Amino acid sequence: MKTVWLCLQNLVSLYVLACAFYATISLLSASIIVFNSNMQSFRLLFQPSQPPSAADQFSLHNSFHKTPSPSIPPNALALPQDIFHSKAFANSLQPMRIIPYLYRASDISDSRDVTVTTLISLDRFDRFSRLVHQYRGPISVSVHVKNTTIHLQELLTDLHNMYSSSPLMAAFVDVHLIIDSYDRQFNTWRNVARLYARTDFVMMLDVDFYLCTNFRSAIRQSPVVLDMLQNGHTAFVVPAFEYLDEEQEPDYLTFPANKEALLSLVEEGRITMFHASWSGGHNSTDYPRYYQAGPGEIYRVTGYQSAYEPYLIFKKSGPPWCEERFIGYGGNKAACIFQMYLSGISFYVLSDHFIVHQSHEYAELTRASERKVNRRIYSEFRQEACLRYIRGFSETSFLNSSIGHNVIEQCRSVEGVARLASKILNSK
Repeated sequence: MKTVWLCLQNLVSLYVLACAFYATISLLSASIIVFNSNMQSFRLLFQPSQPPSAADQFSLHNSFHKTPSPSIPPNALALPQDIFHSKAFANSLQPMRIIPYLYRASDISDSRDVTVTTLISLDRFDRFSRLVHQYRGPISVSVHVKNTTIHLQELLTDLHNMYSSSPLMAAFVDVHLIIDSYDRQFNTWRNVARLYARTDFVMMLDVDFYLCTNFRSAIRQSPVVLDMLQNGHTAFVVPAFEYLDEEQEPDYLTFPANKEALLSLVEEGRITMFHASWSGGHNSTDYPRYYQAGPGEIYRVTGYQSAYEPYLIFKKSGPPWCEERFIGYGGNKAACIFQMYLSGISFYVLSDHFIVHQSHEYAELTRASERKVNRRIYSEFRQEACLRYIRGFSETSFLNSSIGHNVIEQCRSVEGVARLASKILNSK
């Protein structure tokens, strides 16, 4: 009987090893196949907080297949991953292949940390390396490549060289590969990076920005801010700036490292708010108030407008995901922010902190064409979002609460739904 039991144990062990081997081979095979409310202002309390216990770590093959992961809904793991992705990203252009954790960081253990989520293509690897070196914390990045053998081989070689170039990459960076035939599905790429982030909080960031201040440390040392993030109804804005004269933009290593240095450059007329020519994009941050804010002050955004597209830190789970119908430039990030705002999230500005844009050339003809299309889509999206939230909130107690305030404020003036919105709102 003991001999039989030992044989069974050995068979089980062999089966487990075989499953692990099969999972690893499956991942490699997949890659080969593809080759072919009332508070207006307060101050930070810099009090150290005790981090929670380390999050569970999962091997690459387990996260790719069957072992439950904090980043993937448990029920979804009963499905093949391609089916899960086809549903999760149903509004994206298909076919599309997503390979999560092509590279998996080894040093992401504190769930109450802030993961920078971003997206890159081959021409942004140098900027991404700077981001990794500067942040030195968890990063979840979507890497997009066209579905052709030449592009794929070139990118994977360069990606491997970049990832191997610094121990910070292996320590902090999770890489998710997205392979399709389409350029600039930005919101899909943002959602992939957020979905597979492994901390409770995320920052939605464009890779061309240089992180000038250590907002991550300030957040982690403030129980007040952490609690506000945890409740899921608050997002924090890190104000964005750019040099006025791109030709005189200095090396990124000499960018201002504190607010005092930033304000000096603002007074000299060398730095201003990001995309000042498109004031709707960042005006709601209220830069005059930012300049006057005292150390540690955090103030609420009170003048939100629908073109607002700040760089936000927020809770990973709960807030709406980015609308994936937008393809190309224009309206994509604003749509993310608009839906978050309608859901009842309040925005607060971290007045000690800022990021600075590293200039680059824009494909102006492409941008102009895509913006024209997306302007129409964004108009329709705002109508749909308003109708959906008005109906949802009107059937609950949310509409006349602080959560419903943003819907009432915004949707009364949205063309196409204003009359209906007013009728519903006035009946409550």
